Amino acid sequence: MTGTPILSTHALNGGYGDFQALFGIDMELHEGEVISLIGANGAGKSTFLKSVFGLLPVAPEMVRYDGEAVGGTPAHRMVRRGIAMVPEGRRLFVGMTVEENMRVAIDNARLPEDEGQWTRERLFELFPILREKRRQPIEDLSGGQQQMVAISRALLCQPRVLLCDEISLGLAPKVIREIYAILPEITAAGTSIVLVEQDVSLAREASNRLYCMLEGRITLTGASNDISRDDIAAAYFGASDAVA
Repeated sequence: MTGTPILSTHALNGGYGDFQALFGIDMELHEGEVISLIGANGAGKSTFLKSVFGLLPVAPEMVRYDGEAVGGTPAHRMVRRGIAMVPEGRRLFVGMTVEENMRVAIDNARLPEDEGQWTRERLFELFPILREKRRQPIEDLSGGQQQMVAISRALLCQPRVLLCDEISLGLAPKVIREIYAILPEITAAGTSIVLVEQDVSLAREASNRLYCMLEGRITLTGASNDISRDDIAAAYFGASDAVA
């Protein structure tokens, strides 16, 4: 794609203390685009998102947002700049209601609710079950309903970039379809998406471009529709270093 990416990484290295988990990751996300990161457990996908979002230390030039070096910026400042994350495991506030969890995001958002694309009312239209359960404690909701709250909370930060870490994990197929069906509406509202997903079919269907990771490195990238299953299998399991 042409033009300046809204988000990019440049020879991104990262990890945990002395353990290096990422090795020279180059990635680009353009406005209105969905990119998927696939790979087996331990490939480095979640570490990549945490490194981009400021949850792990990286050098400033390794992450650029809107053309500006932002690597290592703390997560709460990333939210203020316009990057939000739906973390693996949802990380909702137990003991608080659906609406109280949403309020946390509103209080820390890039823009006031009435100036942004996303309002509680719009999200209740997107996820009608949340309107019914808005005053119920989070722990009373099903896993799928909790995931809807997690996505809503992230969107109420009014992000230009949304990082999604395994949003299908542990959910029933029907619920997964419901959640993935709203991704085009999110991008239509002006939010670009980085999607970490183990289900290769879901990843291909939901994204414009795909990156495959293996042992902390990119082994394959290209347009999602153009990459064959054989290419993905080779990159996923390390049979080839081919790049589409």
